[in-house]
Amino acid sequence: MIRNKASLTGASFASMLFVGIGSTIIGAADRNIGLTPYQIGILMAVENLGFMLAVILTGALSDVYEKPKILLFGSLILAAAFYTFYISGIFSVNLIIMFFIGAGIGSYEGVTDAMLLDIHSKKEGLYINVNHFFVTFGSLIITLYLIFLQMNWRRAVTQSGIAVSLLVVLFLLSKLETKNNPQEKLTERIKFLAGERAIGVLFFATICAVGMELGSVSIMTTYLMEFRGFNQITSKIALLIFHSGIASGRLLIGYFSKKHHISSFIALLFGSGILFLGVLFFTDIGQYTYILIFFSGMTISSLLPLIITLAGLLYKKHSGTALGIIKFAIPIGGSLIPFLLSMVTRLVSFKASLALFPFVALAGFSVLMLNMRHLKLTDRI
Repeated sequence: MIRNKASLTGASFASMLFVGIGSTIIGAADRNIGLTPYQIGILMAVENLGFMLAVILTGALSDVYEKPKILLFGSLILAAAFYTFYISGIFSVNLIIMFFIGAGIGSYEGVTDAMLLDIHSKKEGLYINVNHFFVTFGSLIITLYLIFLQMNWRRAVTQSGIAVSLLVVLFLLSKLETKNNPQEKLTERIKFLAGERAIGVLFFATICAVGMELGSVSIMTTYLMEFRGFNQITSKIALLIFHSGIASGRLLIGYFSKKHHISSFIALLFGSGILFLGVLFFTDIGQYTYILIFFSGMTISSLLPLIITLAGLLYKKHSGTALGIIKFAIPIGGSLIPFLLSMVTRLVSFKASLALFPFVALAGFSVLMLNMRHLKLTDRI
């Protein structure tokens, strides 16, 4: 049996790579498949539903059962879904398969961070930041593979299924004893955590962090082409630079973040977001825009991983359940902020909608600062 920390850590990173691939596959391959905007919206909604259900269920189960075994079942589901996705042209069948893709990546999101907290007692923030770096890396890989290299989308999905099948074997051979094994029932754990002020604060902060990241990614090229004179090529280069800033920030900030100062780091990043996103979207700085885009990506980069780390450290006894609740906010933030952007654009203007980004950063910063005493680790570790 595999009990080696390095092997389990590597398996966690590989799993999160497929979270990025699974969450991006529709956006990258929609034209190749021949999907309509209506079908894309329905498929993404169903995938998010599978993700939400899986992330909270597997997170809670990981407090009681061996995490590699939960990841084994998640890998089996995801591999099967990749193998069968759009083999049939029947849309309703592919809706069901898309639900299981969401459930598969949701199980990875729900368990891997809690597993890293179990096997690493130092630099937890770094390991979780690196874990989420691989989500960004996976999104970049599948986008480059399908768009820039013009590879066949069906082949790419099948190859992803093969790779996930290798994870099935790895998790089958892995062993990791459950540390806490709480005696409370799942409903009791959820009820207790739902009443905790810190969980509410971090849930709100997660909505803000995810909304800022996914919202800015979704409108970046449009904004640059409409207001800053970028073209199709230069705007895509800028988007890659933004992703590079996110990836670099997750590695760099994760390395320097200290356990007892994580809450302050999160507040600092939200505060920096007010400045960088405000300048990016409302000031024309010419040739320095690329640099500003990179640092804006870095500002957003570590918000979600550090929030996850803080939740796991605050509630070590129920870390899986706590992270499952926090991660339930990921698809909410990923849907809510883009929806608000579209509504403000429709009712006022696209330019006015850009004010949502520094405003959301301000909301996250304000809530963190007003509740900082509830987020301190000093008395809990």
